[in-house]
Amino acid sequence: MASVIIVGVVLVLDVVAFVLAVGAEKRRSTAYVNVNAAAQPYCVYGSSDAATAYGVGAMLLLLASQVVIMAATKCFCCGRALSPGRWRALAGFCFVACWFTFVIAELCLVAGSVRNAYHTKYSTLVMSGPPRCAMLRKGVFAAAAAFAFLAALSAELHYIFFAKARRAADTAPPIIGGGGGVGMTRLP
Repeated sequence: MASVIIVGVVLVLDVVAFVLAVGAEKRRSTAYVNVNAAAQPYCVYGSSDAATAYGVGAMLLLLASQVVIMAATKCFCCGRALSPGRWRALAGFCFVACWFTFVIAELCLVAGSVRNAYHTKYSTLVMSGPPRCAMLRKGVFAAAAAFAFLAALSAELHYIFFAKARRAADTAPPIIGGGGGVGMTRLP
């Protein structure tokens, strides 16, 4: 049976990571062009770097969740062998899906956090015209939140299917009774 404690811990970590990723999308840095006393345009960033902190926090929580699941399932490759069957196949599929969505979510969170933290001030010293204020595109943290949700779902399913496959491997095979067997001749 799957451990309720592990399922609960992973669920809490993943839900908080999802909420932080959504919060990071809502608190992205915004910028506008202002003119200083020397008539040089420059970029002014209105909000704080809360989105960067939220993104890093979501990244760390998602990583902690992945570590807990992989430790509980022994990365699906270490430990005793699982019995062949549908539970092992489903656990394997969810294992691959878990890692795939986890990597994409982490990449989106890292890229979004780095890009959100990057601020330009004066870029007209090199080029003419108003400065191009560096801002994170809308939807990067939202994509990270979506993939964090999919990673959470596939990680939970991977653990549950792994536990069912482990339980199937721990039960003894049925004894075929009735005295029927293949007759063998004795060797001289």
